[in-house]
Order: sequence, then structure tokens, then C-alpha cells
Amino acid sequence: MDPLGLVKAPLVLPQVYEIEQRFDDTRVTDPRQAVRCAAEEARIAACLAPGMKVAVTAGSRGVRNIVALLSYLVEWLYEQQVEPFVVGAMGSHGGGEAKGQKELLRSLGITEQSVGCPVHTSDEVTLIGMTPQGHKVYCDTLAFESDGIIVMNRVKPHTSFRGRIESGICKMMAVGLGKAAGATYVHRLGPAMMAEAIPAMSRVFIESGKILGALGILENAFDETAEISGIRVEQILEKEPLLLEKARAMMASLPVDEIDVLVVRQMGKNYSGTGMDTNILGRFRLSDLADPGIPDVKRVVALDLSPESHGNATGVSLADVITTRIASAYDRKATYLNSLTSTLLHRAAIPPAMDNDWAAVGLAVLSLGGSTPDLKLAIIDNTLHIERLFVSESLLPDVARRAHVKVLRGPMQVEFGRDHNLLPL
Repeated sequence: MDPLGLVKAPLVLPQVYEIEQRFDDTRVTDPRQAVRCAAEEARIAACLAPGMKVAVTAGSRGVRNIVALLSYLVEWLYEQQVEPFVVGAMGSHGGGEAKGQKELLRSLGITEQSVGCPVHTSDEVTLIGMTPQGHKVYCDTLAFESDGIIVMNRVKPHTSFRGRIESGICKMMAVGLGKAAGATYVHRLGPAMMAEAIPAMSRVFIESGKILGALGILENAFDETAEISGIRVEQILEKEPLLLEKARAMMASLPVDEIDVLVVRQMGKNYSGTGMDTNILGRFRLSDLADPGIPDVKRVVALDLSPESHGNATGVSLADVITTRIASAYDRKATYLNSLTSTLLHRAAIPPAMDNDWAAVGLAVLSLGGSTPDLKLAIIDNTLHIERLFVSESLLPDVARRAHVKVLRGPMQVEFGRDHNLLPL
């Protein structure tokens, strides 16, 4: 079972129960109309003139409905008699190169055919100004040479820093549109300074006159579009913090405070910029940012890397144990570039890699002293979709304290197949 001979049978895991979390499921029922209303709310039409070339941002995150939302905005822009194009605004992702970013957008379904207009990526950036603090501000050259830019992005808590503005509109300007040069510069400031620098850098974008307005997307705990907010360009810096607080309130979380072993079936960039959401794991593992403390997870075991990550295993070090499947899928160039850009090289470090799921889980259990009937075990598909998960009986008292959680079925035995990999529960 374990070719290394470290984990020896029997490995006795506690039985588990399937539980369901009933989060707020507020969602947009008519996305097309919501986009059109948001565009009007942002007063973008007042900035347009027939024949203008308008850039619309598209990032690399797995934003639900992003293809449809982009296509609805493009449709509305054509009605304003302008010429829209989608521009890749994803910092250093996709290897930091135009070809890699074009492929990454294609993997998200963002193509000329799906959104209804040209889709462009570029390696070139233009230095558009500096903040009063001396921070350089870069913008994708294609976007900056357009007649105006509309920033569309999801607003949510960031995985590596805390501030009034985190992941969303301003970060897409300072980091996403800054491409590899901008992303590298911002991340080298470190988590503490990023919270101050990103709004200041966004102000340079705003004062350049190139930003026509923004559409901020909020998602509920089920990864569904909950709200699309139109933001006038002069209101971006004051309105985004309000959207961030709404996003934080809607965010999912694990329904327990303490876990001995958390098994994550799949990590990846399509689930979080850090492969696994640090807010869900309760660990940042950063020297200058304290961990949230809840949940307190002693061991994280990651079993697979999503195909959508294209080998980018950034954040793998958030796990304590992985499988050799992840190690084999690990693309060093993509992962190292992402980690270099963020300046968090340790996030690319590969933890102990075991040959199968049984050995990986077993190593984590052994590191805590071995199998015990009261082991606090939890199993999730990924850190983005945690509305349903499996927990051991020892966690049920904690679960029972949460009014939004119910037990669906159980107890069930955690079983491994002939290949010693975890079977579906």
C-alpha cells in the first residue's frame, strides 16, 4: 500500500457523515438584465462615442458565468455603437506570456466566438504613472491604447493580505492589467504594503482617464452570481470596500472550529489563486500575517491538482501531505513564475508526496500520533465548493451548534480502491 513502508496496515479511519450547509443562496435570476443595469448604473454610456475601441477586462479566476457576463456586456457595448474587445488582465498567470494567457482564457471558455468580440492578450505594458509613494503603475499596452477600459471582476476576500480593498476591481487594475511587470512589482511590496499600494495605484489608473467604469461581481457561498454592481469611475475607491464586506458576509466556511485531518480531494487555480483558499483552511503561512485561527486545522492532505490549473501548483505548500499525482502534474515554470511574482517562494514548496491516497492520509494521521476513534476527520471536494462535505462522528457536536447545517446520511466507512485511492462516498 505504501511503497516507502512508512504507513503500515491497519489504518483505521473513523466513519463519516455527509453534511450539508445551507448558505444564503441569493442569486441573480436574469444575468443579462443585471449586466445591462450595472452598465447603466456605472454611467458608462455617457463616456462613449460611436466608433470608440473599448477594452473589457477578463481575469484568470474561475468566476461563475464569466463567459455569459462578458458576452452580455459586449452585446450592450455594440448597441452603443462602439467596438469592444476583451483583454487578458491576469498579471503573471498563464506563464506571464501572451500565448499562455490566451490559452488560459480559452480554457475558461473565453473565446471570440463565445463572447462575441475579439479577445486579445499581450506581453507589452506601458508605464502610466507613479503614486505619491513612488510606486510604478503599469497597464497592458493594448488596453491603454484603446479609447477606454471597463473593469469587470469578482470582488472577494484575498488569500494573502487584508485591507479595505482586497481582490476585485482595484487589484485587477494594479495587478491584472499590469501583467507580469505590474504583478511582480506589487507583490514584491509584501502583503502588508499591498493593502495600501493597490488603492493608490488604482487612483493613478482612474486619474489617467482611461477607466470608463466598473462592474463588480459578487458570488454567494454556492459559487453562483449573487449580485452585479455597476460602479461609476469616481466611486470605485469608496464603493469597492462596501462590496468586499458584502462578499465576506456571503463567503462559505467550514462548519467546525477544529480539525485533525482535512482531506482536500482537488486543489487548483480554478478554485483559488493559492490553489486552496487560505480563508477556508484557516492558514496563510505568512511571516507577516497572522493566521485566522478558526478553523484550526492540524493537517491538510491534498490528493489531486485540477486539469484547469495547467500544472500551476502554487499554494501546494499549504498542504502538509500530497500525492505523487500532484507532484507529477507540477509544472515548475508556471508554479515558480507565479511564486516569484507573489514573492512567496515557499508557496511553491512541495510537501511530502505519497504514492496513493491511503498512504497520504495515513502519513498525516501517523504524524498526529496514529489512528484514534475520536480523530477529527473532514473530507471536501475542494475549498470552493464546501456546501457538502463529510465529517467524522467526533465533529458532529460542533456541527450540531450550527443552525445552517444538517446531517444528510451516515455513518459510512471511508474506503480505498484496489489502487489504494479514495473511493467516492
